[in-house]
Amino acid sequence: MSKDYYKILGVSRDASQEEIKKAFRQKAHEYHPDKGGDAEKFKEVNEAHQVLGNPEKRQQYDRFGSDFQNGQAGGFGGFSGFSSQGFGNMDFEDLGDIFGGFGDIFGFGGSRQSARRQTRGRDMEIMLSLEFMEAAFGTEKEISFTKNVTCRRCQGVGGEPGAKIETCKTCNGTGQVVRIQRTILGNIQTQTTCTACGGEGKKYSQKCTKCGGDGIHRETVKLKVRIPAGINDGESIRLSGQGEAGERGAPSGDLYLRIKLRPHNKFVRDNYDIRTEQKISIKQAVLGDKIEVETIYGTVKLKIPEGTQSGTIFKLREKGIQKLRNRGIGDHFVKIIVNIPKGLSRKKAQILEELDI
Repeated sequence: MSKDYYKILGVSRDASQEEIKKAFRQKAHEYHPDKGGDAEKFKEVNEAHQVLGNPEKRQQYDRFGSDFQNGQAGGFGGFSGFSSQGFGNMDFEDLGDIFGGFGDIFGFGGSRQSARRQTRGRDMEIMLSLEFMEAAFGTEKEISFTKNVTCRRCQGVGGEPGAKIETCKTCNGTGQVVRIQRTILGNIQTQTTCTACGGEGKKYSQKCTKCGGDGIHRETVKLKVRIPAGINDGESIRLSGQGEAGERGAPSGDLYLRIKLRPHNKFVRDNYDIRTEQKISIKQAVLGDKIEVETIYGTVKLKIPEGTQSGTIFKLREKGIQKLRNRGIGDHFVKIIVNIPKGLSRKKAQILEELDI
């Protein structure tokens, strides 16, 4: 009995190819077994699309009906799993989103022969320890580390210099290999990147003797790095293209230097400010004085007013750290600690009692 493929897809006989394609996608979504649909109707929908979606087959169908190729219009042959022909001639570009990216997973999504994607080199992170003053004023450091580098012998192409370029025999120059994979849905034709040529479609007659054809190899490198003034603990410096080399000429990754600041025995850093403590005597606190305070720029004079209390904080303007990304300099804050003596002599104790302070 002849089947009405137009009725199955729900389109008129003068429907355009785009309308047929749209109707097929809608019906396929509706009847797909994995979405709780009717497997038999899904089979019919696919069979109808295989005919009406092909202009030549559609023309024959319009003339002779569904028996124009002895009932073998393609599609599924029952649904206890799919038929031994798998998905037949189903267009995976049409059905990619129905299967949740199924077409892309098995190599059918997008173009029929996707170009090999170059793999960018891996980013790297190195911990760099700095002294307090190095971070405050900036410095130049030489670092040594091991990474993948572009092979200098073959310039990253993987072939021995002078070797001939040949078409890959495994994939016949396409860069892709087609295989039949057995799944719970039946036999599925899959397309994967050719491992023999890495998707290039070509090979060198002789692999590079230094890198073995990879185009990269491990090497210990030394690098001089300029550390900017004002960088702080935990901050990073990004060195573009100084990470590991990419495969076969692909861009290199980046190198990140994570700063670890060693503590100072006197100065405490607070962002771009510096904090220190300064001890003074009771006499200096009561009567006042001028004291010397050590800063990262050298020694400066600080006036202590009479009657200064322990814990008082004085600010030395712009005696802190150079700001990294903004103009200006931080400040230096000095906390005064009044030194209370122990074990006073009887005479000194008597004087304090007479002063009654």
